Amino acid sequence: MEQDLAATVAALRPRALAELAELVAFPSVADPAQFPRSGCEAAARWVATALRAEGFQDVALLDTPDGTQSVYGFLPGPADAPTVLLYAHYDVQPPLDEDAWLSPPFELTERDGRWYGRGAADCKGGVIMHLTALRALKEHGGAPVNVKMIVEGSEEQGTGGLERYAEAHPELLAADAIVIGDAGNFRVGLPTVTATLRGMTQLRVSVDTLEGNLHSGQFGGAAPDALAALIRMLDSLRAEDGSTTIDGLDPGSTWEGLRYPEEDFREDAGVLDGVELIGSGTVADRLWARPAVTVLGIDCPPVVGATGSVQASARALVSLRVPPGVDVAEANRLLAAHLEAAAPWGARVAVEQIGQGQPFRADTGSPAYEAMRAAMRVAYDGQEMAIAGQGGSIPLCNTLASLYPEAEILLIGLSEPEAQIHAVNESVSLEELERLALTEALFLTTYATGKKS
Repeated sequence: MEQDLAATVAALRPRALAELAELVAFPSVADPAQFPRSGCEAAARWVATALRAEGFQDVALLDTPDGTQSVYGFLPGPADAPTVLLYAHYDVQPPLDEDAWLSPPFELTERDGRWYGRGAADCKGGVIMHLTALRALKEHGGAPVNVKMIVEGSEEQGTGGLERYAEAHPELLAADAIVIGDAGNFRVGLPTVTATLRGMTQLRVSVDTLEGNLHSGQFGGAAPDALAALIRMLDSLRAEDGSTTIDGLDPGSTWEGLRYPEEDFREDAGVLDGVELIGSGTVADRLWARPAVTVLGIDCPPVVGATGSVQASARALVSLRVPPGVDVAEANRLLAAHLEAAAPWGARVAVEQIGQGQPFRADTGSPAYEAMRAAMRVAYDGQEMAIAGQGGSIPLCNTLASLYPEAEILLIGLSEPEAQIHAVNESVSLEELERLALTEALFLTTYATGKKS
């Protein structure tokens, strides 16, 4: 059976590639301020059509409270079988600087054995991974479990549409096991499950000091500069070594699992020669067990076209990632209070929350993890499953854990370091796509057998 499934998944590779190209072609950025909603709507319809073609029942485009759509479908298995929920998302990050892409961001393009395009790994590749696994099982008698599939349309924005929909319809996504296809191997060829996710909160902080901009020669030196005030406030969020320092926030702990050698991280992250890493402790500590603040953007005059003016107003978008064990709402309150307290010269500060999601920690000793361990061992030619953390957030995980406390939640996916998700030139390894589709097919088979025994 293992060899037969592997051969079937390999034979499905051309179809997987063709469909990934179709899905990548939709500019499904869930931000109407930057991209028309039509890209997301087209991607959602594509997913719904694909589910219907595979025999899914009750396929629906769910209108979620944040104005986006999630796609749901149910594929019945044997009457006494457990239910497994498969998750992915079709929305993507903006392409950023399109001129920096070596090929068009919404045109899947092969270079040196990898396939490039926005969403190829995060997470349209995850949609194709699920479909390929189910198609392989279909060729060998069908899925041995009941399958629910949910494909979200607002994960990248963190606006919580699917979380709120699930809370209002708690029966919809109920399952015995949940496979989140939005994580990734620690590196290509090393089968990995993600056991923890940092939570996230985003704040927009605005600073005002003057009724309007002033001539820097006539007023500079006495007039309070809003941009300078904002810079001081943002700098106060870091210690001398770059560690995140927010008044009252736990600085975090240590990571006891997989190690991340500093030299590997420098290469993965593209750190320039001579530039130091920030923070203290091991790289794994800093990525998976400690809070991390990032200034995502600043509104101020660009260098080109700037005038000699003291700035009356400035604002920034600040992200804070927090490890499991820290409540995001409390972290958000502490971050806002810190920024307000750090404002110099009596500058007026306004803080607005943009989005947030709680951290997550899985139980890696559960039966589903044993089934995943066995599946990965076969799909990756005897390699043992590694357990890693992830610095990013998937807000839905905590919602699902709260709604279905008995469900086992596993995170796998295609976002290994070479994928460069959220950056220009995002790509996917088709070998990883094939191996993980096989992993998922084997997992569903092994999990179903284990639940019956």
